Amino acid sequence: PPVGFWDPLEFTKDGDKAKFLRRRAVEIKHGRVCMYACIGYFVPEYTRFSGDLSPSLGIKFSDVPNGLGALSQVPIAGWLQIVAFCGLIESTGFTFTQRKQIGWMKDASMTSEKGEPGNFGLGWIGAFNTIKPVPALRQRKLNAELANGRLAMIAIMGMLFQNGTFG
Repeated sequence: PPVGFWDPLEFTKDGDKAKFLRRRAVEIKHGRVCMYACIGYFVPEYTRFSGDLSPSLGIKFSDVPNGLGALSQVPIAGWLQIVAFCGLIESTGFTFTQRKQIGWMKDASMTSEKGEPGNFGLGWIGAFNTIKPVPALRQRKLNAELANGRLAMIAIMGMLFQNGTFG
């Protein structure tokens, strides 16, 4: 990473590689979710989908407020669809057809043939490994993803606290 290896709480002191890889996979996953959350938080400030969010309830996408206010406006069926989709991804590891050996303390990327945290075998931008990797460039991009994920975790918390405090 750009700032080097930093472990102030000494989680890696025991030297257990499996625990370290699991924690790294979780850190990458949370970073990716937070990067998406940051995008989802500020994009609606500039543009929205046209049409109905819920035709049966008469709710349009333009009716949903930004930030935390959206939690009370999206129907429960919408939240259930989001949770079901996340569960599908979590249980299949992006294959959508094969159930993976995923469970408590186990990440889908760790059960693949490579066993590398965050690597679901999709390749660069989901190109399904059709682009040849350059090891030095790949390591640089992985470090950048880790750093950007850490920043996004802090950023989304800041945005949520700001929205909850000032509206």
